[in-house]
Amino acid sequence: MARGPGYKVAFRRRREGRTNYHSRRKLIISGKPRLVIRKSLKHTQIQLVTAEQGGDKTHVSAISTELKKYGYTCSTSNTSAAYLTGLLMGYRMLDSGLGSAILDIGLHPAIKGSRVYAAVKGARDAGVDIPCDERVFPSDERIHGQAAAEYNGNEIPAQFEAAVENINNLYEE
Repeated sequence: MARGPGYKVAFRRRREGRTNYHSRRKLIISGKPRLVIRKSLKHTQIQLVTAEQGGDKTHVSAISTELKKYGYTCSTSNTSAAYLTGLLMGYRMLDSGLGSAILDIGLHPAIKGSRVYAAVKGARDAGVDIPCDERVFPSDERIHGQAAAEYNGNEIPAQFEAAVENINNLYEE
């Protein structure tokens, strides 16, 4: 183990590989609310977060397990579920009076067509202003679940359309 006055122990979350403090600092300095998107093997979670002196404050959140309330019972780990979660989050942001944010994907790789960008497209389709290049969004066939339906013959496209209609009807009243 290194010792001496020149050795500095890195922050715990940096040592664990959980936080990139360089990119976090740039996002916080911007002063805008952050749309934090985190994905796991089974779910997608989205939060609208602002940095405050005592710690980050979450204003609005949505998670893909909530999609069952809107008629979507297929897997919550696919691109369609990420889009629906983003759409739900976008409407919740607009209801709370917050219409813009910057994207915070953390340590997830920025891969074109990924679930992260499907969620961003859902939020943008709801009317939220998030600066992002249109070329990184997944294709409409993937978002609507048609690619998955061709592969394994499930009912994702029908449930997707029903969920979009239910979410739109609920928040446009």
